[in-house]
Amino acid sequence: MSLAFDEYGRPFIILREQERRSRVKGIEAVKASIMAAKSVARTLRSSLGPKGMDKMLQSPDGDVTITNDGATILEMMEVENQIGKLMVELSKSQDHEIGDGTTGVVVLAGALLEHAESLLDMGMHPLRIAEGYEMACKVATENLDNIKTRFDFSRDNIEPLVKTCMTTLSSKVVGRLKRPMAEICVKAVLAVADLERRDVNLDLIKVEGKVGGKMEDTRLVEGIVIDKEFSHPQMPKELQDVKVAILTCPFEPPKPKTKHKVDIDTVEKFEALREAERAYFTDMVQRCKDSGAQLVICQWGFDDEANHLLMHQNLPAVRWVGGVEIELLAMATGARIVPRFQELTTDKLGFAGSVKEVGFGTTKDKMLVIEGCPNLKAVTIFVRGGNRMVLDEIKRSLHDAICVARNLVRDNAIVYGGGAAEISCALAVEEAADKVTGVEHYAMRAFSDALQAVPLALAENSGLPPIESLTAVKKRQLQESNPYLGIDCNDTGTNDMREQNVFETVIGKKQQLFLATQVCKMILKIDDVIKPSDFE
Repeated sequence: MSLAFDEYGRPFIILREQERRSRVKGIEAVKASIMAAKSVARTLRSSLGPKGMDKMLQSPDGDVTITNDGATILEMMEVENQIGKLMVELSKSQDHEIGDGTTGVVVLAGALLEHAESLLDMGMHPLRIAEGYEMACKVATENLDNIKTRFDFSRDNIEPLVKTCMTTLSSKVVGRLKRPMAEICVKAVLAVADLERRDVNLDLIKVEGKVGGKMEDTRLVEGIVIDKEFSHPQMPKELQDVKVAILTCPFEPPKPKTKHKVDIDTVEKFEALREAERAYFTDMVQRCKDSGAQLVICQWGFDDEANHLLMHQNLPAVRWVGGVEIELLAMATGARIVPRFQELTTDKLGFAGSVKEVGFGTTKDKMLVIEGCPNLKAVTIFVRGGNRMVLDEIKRSLHDAICVARNLVRDNAIVYGGGAAEISCALAVEEAADKVTGVEHYAMRAFSDALQAVPLALAENSGLPPIESLTAVKKRQLQESNPYLGIDCNDTGTNDMREQNVFETVIGKKQQLFLATQVCKMILKIDDVIKPSDFE
């Protein structure tokens, strides 16, 4: 860009290479969008299924993450392209709503767009393709309702929930421990679930981790784990049947709100000030003792004098406990959160069966485990792993499994995995397409072919010949009218997913179809890409 002046001294700007700048319009814009979405989907395709590969992602500040969770991969990839960002949002919305199936939904959306491209080359209008996809999506979701199975479970019979969670965990780093991990997740969800209202508040399940130990050491704590220790090293490390006071006021003398300065010019004044402070501390500690509290948990800190007094009064204390943990502790122990010492009374105390300080290995890391609470409304899954990357990946895997268990509590309908549901829906859409006249027929056929991208990717990632495996399963599904046949990824010798115990939630599958179709419709409707002028 350069500035010039005409003969009257008026400035005008000369833009270099202006004739080369062009806007992408029409079918070209649609194809460019499809290309961007396909490249994002291709990245995730190899991460699908129990034999899916992991991705190593490095953040700008050098942190390394190893994962095969679709939502995490896309979130950390920092996609620049606007259409690519739509795919990132797609996997995020699947993650927020369902928690599982984030890779599958992107693979499906990529396949739908890939097939739409060949229809565009045939001369079909993008909106007619989108309408055909909508019709096919409706047929596919109706088919899911026809082939679904209901699982009856109760607090005593958790086996159906465990089996479904095991399917989710089989593609994760914890695959070899999927049984114990699935049991931990299901027990955690049922501990906080309201089965009458069929609702689960996931905020009450805390996933806490410490590097060190092995994966097998992961356990469910029926209470709260907080990353703190007792404030004084000489306080007892284990307490039984204690009354707990939860305070959000600091163990400090009150300070004036305004700016102030204290002038001390004699020893007597200093002694008087020190005595007044000591009186404050003594009064505070005495109030805690008088209320009957045997353990004080404080949101703020306290200085050495208060700590010393608490220790001498045999009153164990924990300081700097975060706001979220304070709320969970209050729920679990039944204590009331007290904002002022004057309000601390016996009826505001909670109860805990045991409070233990646990140390780890040769490091000085310590944590408090609070168990035996009267209201088991908050639980903690305590994860151990060899290094930070493994630990983070275990946490992500358990989050997916917890979400699946929550979805089953909400709606206990399941379909069979391993691509069985997708093949069944593809056949149903194919059949429905034959009854449709008009160009939507081609779009519905394309939707049917795109659905088969999931079983194809499963077979490919498992080292099986993809087209042969898919054709064999599809043929058997047609001949036997059996919607439970899928790809045998684990090479067990049977394609029947009922025998392999591979299940997926119906709401998760439906959400995948809805979201993928909506994103395709949105991308197909873009016919002009206008970018802000980036003139040099």
